[in-house]
Amino acid sequence: MNLADCGAIIFDSDGVLVDSEIIHIAVEQELLAELGLHYKIETYLSRFVGLSNPDFYSQLASDYAARIGGEFPPDFGQRLQKRIEPRIEAELQPIAGVVQLVEAFAGRVAVASSAPIERLTRKLEITGLISHFTPHVYSVDHVKKGKPAPDLFLHAAEQIGVQPERCAVIEDSVNGVMAARAAGMTPIGFVGGGHADSGLRDRLLANGAMFVVSSHNEIIKLL
Repeated sequence: MNLADCGAIIFDSDGVLVDSEIIHIAVEQELLAELGLHYKIETYLSRFVGLSNPDFYSQLASDYAARIGGEFPPDFGQRLQKRIEPRIEAELQPIAGVVQLVEAFAGRVAVASSAPIERLTRKLEITGLISHFTPHVYSVDHVKKGKPAPDLFLHAAEQIGVQPERCAVIEDSVNGVMAARAAGMTPIGFVGGGHADSGLRDRLLANGAMFVVSSHNEIIKLL
């Protein structure tokens, strides 16, 4: 699909609109290392980025049982948020070019994120982006299955009144690209977040991204 012809752009949030993944990943790996779970960054990004919290914790629990034995700490999520939230409040920044892209695009825009709605909304408030997307801000809380299932993107498309095949999705994660493809949408890979490693572009392309950009300005030029 030619971007100039698409009726909507659906944005992931973490790592696409707000530069939060670098904060999340640093704190997550720090806490997991304390529990004895260590991951190469490439493996971590491919497996976990884009998952809902329940799916993320479920996979960690399986790894913990296989590698270490016993029950994964049930308070992991609480401990994680206690460390992450102060850093999000103090450090979070919008990713450059977001507002310019939204203003340049003639179609509809929405956010579809694996984050819980309260945290998603707060990040958009901190970065001053909330007014550019309200009321079309959608979370994993709105659907039964998170990414890589297509449910969240299909829900967003239904709410904004645009057929899936006329929607483009901007995603920084393998799970998100897979979800967009499963929804019948056009996935655009994004590697402009602070967490993007040298192999992310290739992983996004290998999992179905139509193409990959390193900035929102690159997308503006395609409209």
